[in-house]
Amino acid sequence: EKVLPCDLCLLSMGYKGPASGLYEMEEDARGNFMAQWGDFSTSVEKVFAAGDCRRGQSTVVWAISEGRQCAREVDRYLMGSTSL
Repeated sequence: EKVLPCDLCLLSMGYKGPASGLYEMEEDARGNFMAQWGDFSTSVEKVFAAGDCRRGQSTVVWAISEGRQCAREVDRYLMGSTSL
């Protein structure tokens, strides 16, 4: 185990598997991370979730769409506004 201090960490993966237990985030009935639709925030402050880890396995089109929307909301969270 190694701890790397950082200001921002982005995990990009096709499913939740490796992230299980990484955070104490609320999960839905199917075991996906619960995140608010629209701002993609989770039950852990400053942690956002989108795509397969939020919806479950789906199409790449949904994952790309949610990734873009989530990036916009992270930008808004960090900068106070967004142009994305």
